[in-house]
Amino acid sequence: MFAYYFKLGLRNLRRNPVLTALMVLTLAVGVAASVSTLTILHVMSGDPMPHKSDRLFVPIFNNGPLEDYSPGDEPNDDQVSYRDAINMLAAGPGERRTAMMGVGGSLQPERKDLTPFAVTGGGPTRDFFAMFEIPFRYGQAWSAADDKSGADVIVLTRALSEKLYGNDNPVGRRVRLEGFDFLVTGVIDTWNPIPRFHRIVGMGPFDREDEFFVPLTSAVRHEWNNYGSTNCTGNAGPGYQAFLDSECTWLQFWFELRAASERAALQDWLDGYAAEQRKLGRMPRKAHNDLYNLTEWLEHLKVVGNDNKLSAWLAFGFLLLCLVNTIGLLLAKFSVRAAEVGVRRALGASRREIFQQFLTETAVVGLVGGLLGLLLALGALSLISLQSKQLALVARMDWTMLAVTFLLAVAAAVLAGLLPTWRACQVTPALQLKSQ
Repeated sequence: MFAYYFKLGLRNLRRNPVLTALMVLTLAVGVAASVSTLTILHVMSGDPMPHKSDRLFVPIFNNGPLEDYSPGDEPNDDQVSYRDAINMLAAGPGERRTAMMGVGGSLQPERKDLTPFAVTGGGPTRDFFAMFEIPFRYGQAWSAADDKSGADVIVLTRALSEKLYGNDNPVGRRVRLEGFDFLVTGVIDTWNPIPRFHRIVGMGPFDREDEFFVPLTSAVRHEWNNYGSTNCTGNAGPGYQAFLDSECTWLQFWFELRAASERAALQDWLDGYAAEQRKLGRMPRKAHNDLYNLTEWLEHLKVVGNDNKLSAWLAFGFLLLCLVNTIGLLLAKFSVRAAEVGVRRALGASRREIFQQFLTETAVVGLVGGLLGLLLALGALSLISLQSKQLALVARMDWTMLAVTFLLAVAAAVLAGLLPTWRACQVTPALQLKSQ
C-alpha cells in the first residue's frame, strides 16, 4: 500500500503545479539555509581524532606572579613554559609526550627557478608524529637521538615537497632553512585535521597549514623565536637562555595516555609536580592545575563561538517560518480535494487510510524539496568557501550532512503536513456527496 501511495504522491505533484512548486521551493530554501549553517557548525565542532580524543591531554599550570592574583583566577595563558615542558618531557607519565613551538623563516630552494620564500611550521618532538597518527608519503620521522642532540633534520609536508622537488622522493636531500642545512628524513602525506587542534594557540583552528616540522631541540639550539603566542608576566631578562629559564609561556604540550582511565593518575602527577616546583620557589599562586582532553580543549578555547551557534539557531528559525508557509499551502491544496476524499470514504476507505495517503504525498513533497534544498545548500557552501581560506576549510558537506539534509526535509514536510492531513480526514462523506 505504501508503494501505491508513493506513486500516487509522485503523480499528484503535477496536480496544482503552482502550489506544488511553491511548497517545494519554500521547503528547499528553508532546508538549504539550515543545512548549510549546520554543516559549517558540524565541521567546526567535529572531533578530529574521535578514536583517541579521550586519551590526549593538554596540561596547564597557573605559573603567574602573586601580584594582582585572586584565588580562582584563570591562568594567564593556555601554554606552558620551556622549563615545565622540558621537565614533563623528561619525567612525565603517559605513552607519548610532545611539546611544540611555532617556527618559521626563509627557505632557499635548490631549484634555480625558485627564489627564497618564507615558510612556517612546527617544532615538536618525535612523539608528535605517532601521537597524532600523521601519515608519511616518503621516509619517516626523525629519531630519538636526533631529538636528544638537536640535529638539523626536517620533515616536509607534501605540498612543500612538491613545490621544491615535484614528485621526486626528497628523503636524504638537504633543505637550507634560515641559513642552516637540514636533512630531509620524511615527507608527510595529506594531513588536514579540522579543526587544527595540535597547535591551536597562536595558529588558529582554521588558519594556515604547517609546511614543515623540525625538532624542538634544533629550533632552540639555533635560538629561533617562537612563531606564535608568547606570554610573559614579567621581564624575562637579557639573552635567549634567560628567556628559556623564565616563566614565559609559549609552548603547547600534549600527553597521550594508554587509557582514558589513567587521567586521574596524570592529574595526581601534575599536582605533585606543581608542589615540587613550589618548593623550588616557582608557581606561588598555589592554583589548581588544569587538564583537558582533546574535546574539552576545543571547548575551552571556544573553537565554536557563540556567534556560530546563534547563526544556526537563526537558520532553524527561518526553517520554522518556511514550515508555517508550507502548512498554509498544504491546507489550500488539500481543501480542493474534499470531494475526492468524500468519494473514497463513501467507497469504504477509512480515515486512517486517507491519513496515510495524504501524509505519504506530503513526504514526497519533502523528498523533492530535500533534493532541491541539497543543491541550494551545495551552492551556498561553494559561495561561502570563496570568501576566505578559513571558511573554505569548514564549508564542505560530508555524508553525514547529506543524510541529514534528506531526513530534515522529509521530517519537516511530514511535520508541516500533519495539520492539513488531519483536516482532510475530517471530511464528512454524506455532505460532500450531497454537494456534488
